Amino acid sequence: MGPRAVLIGPPGSGKSTIAAKLATLWGVDKRDTDADIEERAGKPIPDIFLEDGEARFREIERDAVASALAEHAGVLALGGGAILAPESQELLAAYAADGGTVVFLDVSLAAAAPRVGLNASRPLLVGNPRARWVALMDERRPVYERLATVTVLTDKTTPAQVAARIDEAVKELS
Repeated sequence: MGPRAVLIGPPGSGKSTIAAKLATLWGVDKRDTDADIEERAGKPIPDIFLEDGEARFREIERDAVASALAEHAGVLALGGGAILAPESQELLAAYAADGGTVVFLDVSLAAAAPRVGLNASRPLLVGNPRARWVALMDERRPVYERLATVTVLTDKTTPAQVAARIDEAVKELS
């Protein structure tokens, strides 16, 4: 059957926090592929990037996404770049075509910056974090939008408000 909902979006959109709120609202478990990746690798994501490289990270991430989509029945939060892999895009498209809900948590740079701190714990934002975030969004936005069955802007909202909007949207789709 797959997850009740899958949350996608850039760093700072609130995927992990909103997944927890939505899971509580629905009385289901939440799962975060970033946590799955760290568990599989036995180290934090920044260390995977540093010691093993982005290619290895993306390989682990593809496997984590496939496993989570197949095994998890609650709310699933994907890492911001998880949608880049063609295999993951195909799995998400099939999940959505089968009636699954893929939620794009959209956010502006102004709202994302304080949430993520745009710091070194985000390997792809090292250097000029604001410019890197904008570049990532320019690259990823078309994919987020194409995969999404629901889009919710998270600017100027609380996680509980976003969870309620997702709940309403899912009810409307049913």
